[in-house]
Order: sequence, then C-alpha cells, then structure tokens
Amino acid sequence: MTPSQLPAYADVEAAASRIAGIAHRTPVLTSRTLNDMTGAEVFIKCENLQRMGAFKFRGAFNALSRFSPEQRKAGVVAFSSGNHAQGIALCAKLLGIPATIVMPHDAPAAKVAATKGYGAKVIGYDRYTEDREAIGKRLADENGLTLIPPYDHPDILAGQGTAAKELFEDAGALDYLFVPLGGGGLLSGTALSTRALAPQCVLYGVEPEAGNDGQQSFRSGGIVHIDTPKTIADGAQTQHLGNYTFAIIKRDVNDILTASDADLVNAMKFFASRMKILVEPTGCLGLAAALNMKDALKGKRVGVIISGGNIDLDRFCSLVTGEA
Repeated sequence: MTPSQLPAYADVEAAASRIAGIAHRTPVLTSRTLNDMTGAEVFIKCENLQRMGAFKFRGAFNALSRFSPEQRKAGVVAFSSGNHAQGIALCAKLLGIPATIVMPHDAPAAKVAATKGYGAKVIGYDRYTEDREAIGKRLADENGLTLIPPYDHPDILAGQGTAAKELFEDAGALDYLFVPLGGGGLLSGTALSTRALAPQCVLYGVEPEAGNDGQQSFRSGGIVHIDTPKTIADGAQTQHLGNYTFAIIKRDVNDILTASDADLVNAMKFFASRMKILVEPTGCLGLAAALNMKDALKGKRVGVIISGGNIDLDRFCSLVTGEA
C-alpha cells in the first residue's frame, strides 16, 4: 500500500468537523498520585466517558455519516466483540440506518445488551471456531449491506484519530503517548495526529501479553496472524492488524509494548480507587505499560489514552477482588 493510498491528518481534521457537537469532547484528567508514582506529568484522555462508553463512537459516526442515501436505506453490518458494535449501533440509530452486528457468544453481557438497546440486530458466533469477517462479508453480500469493519477502514481510523487531536490541543505537546492496541484503529489514527501535532513524541501501542500479534508484526515487518488470544482484555482479542492500520503503525509508531492481565487488573484498581473512574481491561493497557516503564518517564510529559469503560459490574468486581 503506497503512502498516497493511506489516510492523512487532513482526514482526521475532516472527521473532527463531522463529529463536532455529536461526539463528546472527553476530559483530560490528571492525578497527583500518578504523577508522584511516575515522576512525570501524566495526562489521561478519558474515552471511557465517550458516548456509548468508548472511543469507537468517533470512527463509527465518521464512517456512517458518509453513507450515500442508498447505503443508508439498505443498512450497515459490522462485527465486533462489543465497543465497535455499540458504536455502530448507536450511530446507526442517530442517522436512521438499519444495523446488523455480528458479536461473539461470550461478549460481555453489558455490551450485547447495549447494542440491542440501540436497536441493532445481533447475530452470535463462536470467536474461537468461526470467522467473524467471513460472516460479516456473507451478510453484506446476501442483503446488500455496507460492511464497516472495526478498524481496517480509512473513515474509521480517521475518526479514532480525533481523540489524540483533542488530547494534544488540551494538554499540549507530549514526550510519550501510550495507546491501547487491538486491530490498530485507535493507534493508527492516533499516529496521524501525533506526527502532525507532536512529531517528536514517542508513540507506543500496547496490547495484551497473551495476544502480541501487533508486536510480532511491527518487529517482523509483515502482518502476523495468531489464534484468538485468551486475555481479560476482550476488546483486544484480535488475531491480526489491518492493511491500513499496519501500514501507518509501521511508519509512524515507535514500538509496540505488552501488558499482562495482572498489570491490567492493577491499573483498573488504580483508576477506580484513586481517580474514581471505571475502566474496562482493554482501556487499561496504556496505563499498565506506562507504569511498567515509569523509570524512563521521570521528568517527562506523558499521555495515556483510555479506550473504553464498558464492563459488567459483576465482572469488574470479580477481577479487582481476585475472584475471577
């Protein structure tokens, strides 16, 4: 894929205009305790406080708002473990577009309930034995629907890049930025904003230790496919990066780090107890990695993007109490 075929920061700016007044401009929080722990100034971009509880609303609205009248009438189909599902479902409802969402049988109950609550039709599948991409394509072909994947789409990743755009506008230039990584939509969009607004910033993607396909891909120079990883970070149980996302990540990201499930639980506890916010395991990837390399961050300005906060309360309690 050539650079001219990839989205650019101008596409992020256009997405920001489309979602303005519809997506929340989420807060950037700080914590004196966190600053003391790291010796750095840490700025937390809280996409757990976005509409439907995750950054996915940004890309979903940007993509669906560009549908033609014919596409809007026919409807959209998407596949997702939860947050993209909710984002597409809510945006489709706002725009009057019928939505069909392919979700794994073991998706968090809160995410499935919310997706249905927004009016979408949900079709289940087994994430360990069935191919969600093939199911989505079949539904699109059979019913004339437009397939919007969760990350490997120019409009999706441009929309996701608006979160980092706001972070830089609100917090100023950063020395380091830590971003959760699943399929790469948030990280690649963030990369476009980072290289435009803070070109010297060291940008890290962070994925679950049990599912480091992105790290393997980044270091080998080609997209690596893995089996569905078993991790509490359900939003990052992806099997591979996308063609668009990998091309941008390979070009613009400094490195890919990993965090263990235990690291994620510790970050969940910190967010809840010290910052009074509820964050899902996937949303904790950035903070977990930052805490793991805190010695390198002393005296620096550090950004962390929380990707979402959609987790069942019973599940949250079982994880932070060690009963899971």
